[in-house]
Amino acid sequence: MPRLEKTNLRGRDRPQLDWRFVQRFCSIQKVLFPSWTSQSVLMFGTLLGVTLAEQLIIYQVGVLPSHFYNVLADKNYSGFRSLVGTAMVLILFNSTLKSIDQYICNQMYVSWRKTLTESLHSAYFQGRVYYTLNVLREDIDNPDQRISQDAERLCKQMSSMASRLIISPFTLTYYTYHCFHSTGWIGPVSIFGYFVIGTIANKILMGPIVSTLFEQEKLEGDFRFKHMQIRVNAESAAFYRAGKVEHMRTDRRLQALLYTQKRLINKELWLYIGVNTFDYLGGFLSYIIIAIPIFSGVYDSLTPGELSALISKNAFVCIYLINGFTQLIDLSTTLSDVAGYTHSDFNIHAGPVDTAFIVDHLSYKSPFSDELLVEDLNLKISQGTHLLVVGNTGTGKTSLLRVLNRLWEAHSGEKAKTAQKRAIITMHNMGGGLRMTGKIHK
Repeated sequence: MPRLEKTNLRGRDRPQLDWRFVQRFCSIQKVLFPSWTSQSVLMFGTLLGVTLAEQLIIYQVGVLPSHFYNVLADKNYSGFRSLVGTAMVLILFNSTLKSIDQYICNQMYVSWRKTLTESLHSAYFQGRVYYTLNVLREDIDNPDQRISQDAERLCKQMSSMASRLIISPFTLTYYTYHCFHSTGWIGPVSIFGYFVIGTIANKILMGPIVSTLFEQEKLEGDFRFKHMQIRVNAESAAFYRAGKVEHMRTDRRLQALLYTQKRLINKELWLYIGVNTFDYLGGFLSYIIIAIPIFSGVYDSLTPGELSALISKNAFVCIYLINGFTQLIDLSTTLSDVAGYTHSDFNIHAGPVDTAFIVDHLSYKSPFSDELLVEDLNLKISQGTHLLVVGNTGTGKTSLLRVLNRLWEAHSGEKAKTAQKRAIITMHNMGGGLRMTGKIHK
């Protein structure tokens, strides 16, 4: 089950692209891909087949210009017409496959969101987990946002990455072979070295972004929750004329959010500079790789038309190989978002949920205080028995019901269940008192 926990943003616990992220990401994949026969696996396999077919068509389209150079240089009109017809068919196939690719990715997004959100709901509504997360656990922020928004964004980002990630090993292998065949070892080695440098640079630039993105999502939730509080308690706030106070508190949360967003934008600037620089440098690198065998005399025996066709084909192979690597580098921006959402997943623990009528030497306190409210309480409520508990405000009357219903844990003592039966406590507020009625359902 994915985990939800508020991560300390200082020191070694800051969310980042590390082994902890890999573990959490894998735990989410186990939810999305529960078995080899699941719908997600079927769609993923279909997407792989579509993208492979798409890449075969792209290669054929990519080498068409080299054929055009030949027929135009030879003034071959019939060959030109044939190439135009072939190009139209290939472009139509390519457009269809690309559209199907996007369609499958969108379907996977909806399926993944359904699976992940339902899994989170199962844990969230188990026992009193929803109460524990929203009331007792101060280290967890905005579980409603984690379920409704962060899970959706995570699935959206993963679906946008899916087709590029699954096809990358095949395209890189295929075009590496063709690049080696065209330019020798200098081509693949130069491109691989270029990619390694780009990966290291982007890893360094991405590090600070993940933690800042995580912090921004938390503050977004806090800001939205504040407005939800005002909506729910609008009448109470109006009675107390608390508009100015709530205005100040809400603006304070807005300022914290905007400050973090500005920090994120400043950090992303350097990542964008790095990504765009490597994109443009890749284009120049392809011509440098092609120029080496040309200036070394390898293709001196070719006619100008044949040389132009060869340059066009080799340029496509080298550029597409570089493009395959630069696409992976471009994914760094999306990956930083995925890491931020992954680190804000759910750590949901189910607690005991039974109630009892027999209390033996029970002591309890508020989870937010170390001071005991009641000490050494003995109590037994039989079926049909009425008990009135009275006391001043804050002495622990309602807290007793919380302990009996296991919303709060007891400090010491025991609560015994009625054997093989379900015990229910009915509570009635009576001014300064609390009336409890014991009832047993078989």
